Amino acid sequence: MKTTTQLALFDAHSGDRASNGSYSTIGSEPELLAAALALGARDVPGWSPQEEALTADLPLFDLVQAEELLRRIRANEDPLGEAFCTLRSTADRRVQGATYTPPGIVAAMVEAAARQGTPDRIVDPGTGSARFLNAAGRRFPRAALVGVELDPLAAILARANLAAAGLADRATVIVGDYRALSIDSTPGQTLYIGNPPYVRHHLLEPLWKQWLVREAVRRGLSASQLAGLHAYFFLATALQAHPRDFGVFITAAEWMDVNYGRLIRDLLLTELGGKRIVVIEPTALPFPDAATTAAIVTFEVGSKPRSIWLKRVNTLDELRDSRPGRCVHRERLATERRWSRLTHAAQSGPEGYVELGELCRVHRGQVTGANRVWIAGAHSEGLPSSVLFPTVTRARELFSAGSVLDDPTTLRQVIDLPTDLDQLDAADRRAVERFLERARRMGADLGYIASNRKAWWAVGLRSPAPVLATYMARRPPAFVRNRADARHINIAHGLYPREPLSETVVAGLIRYLAQATRLTDGRTYAGGLTKFEPREMERLLVPTPALLEAQAQ
Repeated sequence: MKTTTQLALFDAHSGDRASNGSYSTIGSEPELLAAALALGARDVPGWSPQEEALTADLPLFDLVQAEELLRRIRANEDPLGEAFCTLRSTADRRVQGATYTPPGIVAAMVEAAARQGTPDRIVDPGTGSARFLNAAGRRFPRAALVGVELDPLAAILARANLAAAGLADRATVIVGDYRALSIDSTPGQTLYIGNPPYVRHHLLEPLWKQWLVREAVRRGLSASQLAGLHAYFFLATALQAHPRDFGVFITAAEWMDVNYGRLIRDLLLTELGGKRIVVIEPTALPFPDAATTAAIVTFEVGSKPRSIWLKRVNTLDELRDSRPGRCVHRERLATERRWSRLTHAAQSGPEGYVELGELCRVHRGQVTGANRVWIAGAHSEGLPSSVLFPTVTRARELFSAGSVLDDPTTLRQVIDLPTDLDQLDAADRRAVERFLERARRMGADLGYIASNRKAWWAVGLRSPAPVLATYMARRPPAFVRNRADARHINIAHGLYPREPLSETVVAGLIRYLAQATRLTDGRTYAGGLTKFEPREMERLLVPTPALLEAQAQ
């Protein structure tokens, strides 16, 4: 058996032989293991008893073929991984989630990591044949390299690739289950990079399903036992990592939309600190063994992001485009059940435009359950002014206001009592009790809405929305600046900025929405009545605050 150093001499003195097409296909797993040993697999620390058992009584490997393998590995190829994927059927590899990532995607992910920082250590939690460690090791020449792999045969291939690439002196390969490991801490930053194995839940052991739920609950999260193995790896990374560590993972993209994917989504919005998600269309064949959509996730541990960049690409070449995509606010992501839809929307708008939902939350007004009781009138005389709120109760009040509502005296008042009546002073409490007797006689405590409130008498009006909008009519919605600090019930929507917006931006936003919103943007019913649900209104494309400021100037 030749070591890596000895093979380097063969490569140097027999270059013509090594490049004249003498390489032949590896025909069996024992031959593949023999090739790995000839390339110096034993030079990489962490050799396990399982690997020792696999490498007993192997055939000798032809040195000319070994030279050709060495040349290809040094040219950033992975002939050992390719041979493994040929010798092991897709069905056999699927059981362990052994789907190897194409080199173009690996390179793009390493560059994405480089834009985040320079790690002191690199961990690939499902290393396979070490494609990620080889590429990242070249990109970060001072970083220690740690590969974790459950399959001892694949671990040996990883060792061989690392040794042939000249990375053995700073690499370690651990044969084991990433979920069960506790990797030693390091004083610097760790980069977690790789392709967490995709294994369906019905192939996972009940004990691990219990582990997932238990560890998620400990972190204040919920987890479904229907989750695939890649969700476990995101959680295990959260358990392993420390603040300022960062990572780039690629997985099938289904977690962005399905119920079990909520754990991954919640982790990215909290301790894993999602920064960017790039979705690759299945037509680009991100995973050669499966026609599926892939998602490349970039994260920074402990950063608790205010927003995440989303992007969708149709080809692998588009991964080279460093433009970040579209910034989506964390509050928007927290309320969305299907994140992939947001990446589609990101592709549809012109430059400088975003969905309204990126700037504002849209909330329908409160349902009173009985307007005849809770809109003030003769039946409510004597109530203190502290429980009476000027409120938009008819759509025509907004249509007639123009672009600004500034006179609250034109509006009716809605009665909104506190849940705890003890906070009222004695005189106000007596007045409220008299009103509640009348309200009971009107049946206000018997309706469905009232019976599902914490206190049947507490309507719970929302705080005044800076912008009010109609949402159901035979004409486009009216968008109105609410200078009257009016509340609104469920005949209108309130637009609440996610971040402070200048008066110039708010005015420009109202002006743009009033001019650009069409009936076709909503949902039209028989008779021509058009309705805008809150989420539909959030999908309206509007200029960014920067563009609105520029337009005003």
